[in-house]
Amino acid sequence: MSTYKLILGNKTYSSWSLRGWLIVKLAGIAFDEEIIFLRKPDTREKILRHSPAGKVPALIEDGRVIWDSLAIGEYLAESFPDRGLWPGDPAARARARAVTAEMHSGFPALRQALPMDLNNHYPGHILAAEVRADVTRIEEIWETCRRDFGSGGAFLFGEPGIADAFFAPVVTRFATYDVALGHTAADYCRTVTDWPLMRQWREEAAEETEVIVFS
Repeated sequence: MSTYKLILGNKTYSSWSLRGWLIVKLAGIAFDEEIIFLRKPDTREKILRHSPAGKVPALIEDGRVIWDSLAIGEYLAESFPDRGLWPGDPAARARARAVTAEMHSGFPALRQALPMDLNNHYPGHILAAEVRADVTRIEEIWETCRRDFGSGGAFLFGEPGIADAFFAPVVTRFATYDVALGHTAADYCRTVTDWPLMRQWREEAAEETEVIVFS
């Protein structure tokens, strides 16, 4: 039997770690985890001991390293095809891969302006035009996925999967920065917020004492 270890950053702040963690939890495998605090003088050195990219997350299976959240998702989807990490329907699966890849590589304005921070809340936060454009596109993704493929449940493609893991940190950002959303997007945010895996992550993040101040 394989043994797994997941290398993560601070649960309060690391959006990419959250994505990887959710995917591994969805795969249903037992794993150990190691938290490496971000933005410390030795952060990169510590991560490089596990991952050649020097970034989190990294999944280690019997000494084999899979780094990058999307690569972890694809690897586990291939390893456990019965776990439903991608939708079974080919059209839904193609859409799920497309929107996941778009989240993986896009939305730079939102990432820069609204860093993940589970410790704080900024009511009435004003969004720059380029950030609002990112929010509008994300709402469009959520609305069309729910409309076209979401009839089987409350997540983007009915049941939770890799696509939801990739958008979960965005849900936390929208809550932190008090982002106004339309009906469908607001409903989806409630679904993700109430997801037991997300509740577990937030509870564990609340136990952290390290604080990062975003300037």
